[in-house]
Amino acid sequence: MLNVIFMGTPDYAQKILKKLIDTKDINVKAVYTQPDKPVGRKKILTPPPVKVTSQENDIKVYQPKRLKNEETIAELQTIECDFIVVAAYGQILPKEILEHAPCINLHASKLPHYRGASPIQQALLNGDTQTGVTAMLMEEGLDTGGILKIETISVDNDIMVEELFDKLTEIAVELTVDVLHNFEKYTPKKQNEAEATHCTKITKADGEVNFDDAQTLYNKYRAFTPWPGVNLSSGLKLKKIQLENSDEVHEDAGKITVVDKESIVVTCKQGSLRILTVQPQSKKEMDVLSYINGKRLNLEDTLL
Repeated sequence: MLNVIFMGTPDYAQKILKKLIDTKDINVKAVYTQPDKPVGRKKILTPPPVKVTSQENDIKVYQPKRLKNEETIAELQTIECDFIVVAAYGQILPKEILEHAPCINLHASKLPHYRGASPIQQALLNGDTQTGVTAMLMEEGLDTGGILKIETISVDNDIMVEELFDKLTEIAVELTVDVLHNFEKYTPKKQNEAEATHCTKITKADGEVNFDDAQTLYNKYRAFTPWPGVNLSSGLKLKKIQLENSDEVHEDAGKITVVDKESIVVTCKQGSLRILTVQPQSKKEMDVLSYINGKRLNLEDTLL
């Protein structure tokens, strides 16, 4: 029986935890996750998905604000385990915890690419044709540890972040169990620092877009839907769009060149986009024809 401490917070981590719980020769002795947070307009205090699953399975849950706290470290060190599994936990592990047991991290990129908080979105922003999940033996640096195994998948040019998230989660679930069962067979491979890239936590401001480049805007739409979404500086949210063309060069950005039964085509300085639904500030999502009719916009007018 393999005894495991699990550390994670969001849906991605929850699904890995469920797999560990369902695996007969793995015993999850304790779970560490982020503190409950206020959610929504009413700021209702809400537990992380990992906490919910842990409580449903009668697993002891710890939610320290700071993992580096001396009392927190001392408490964890009393929990005997063979491995610590970490997936999107949200805190840096101090040296004392890294030394307690082998710490295996499941990171949703092909390390050393996209170390940091938003690797799935970054792959879409960059228009990557491949991505993957890395099982890594953790050290003190951020996503810098030795690589145990990488599973790779192709990325379709129109896949949205939620679908890619689901695919990578499925890979991470199986990879976790594989690495735990076969840990002695894998030799950690040092990452190539010359190839390292980083990505940061996404903010609401990242969703603002312009009509400079159609491919760039479309990649942001794929990466940032449903949150934070993409919006023009006017506040108009582009809720459902398609890439119409990525090569044509236009003098005017944001010009309406096509109006059909369900959509419009708008120019970018490079390329063009087909827009189907939008959401004005403080209003509900609507079809784009209703929007331009309300604004009295026609062919050759600008959407900006």
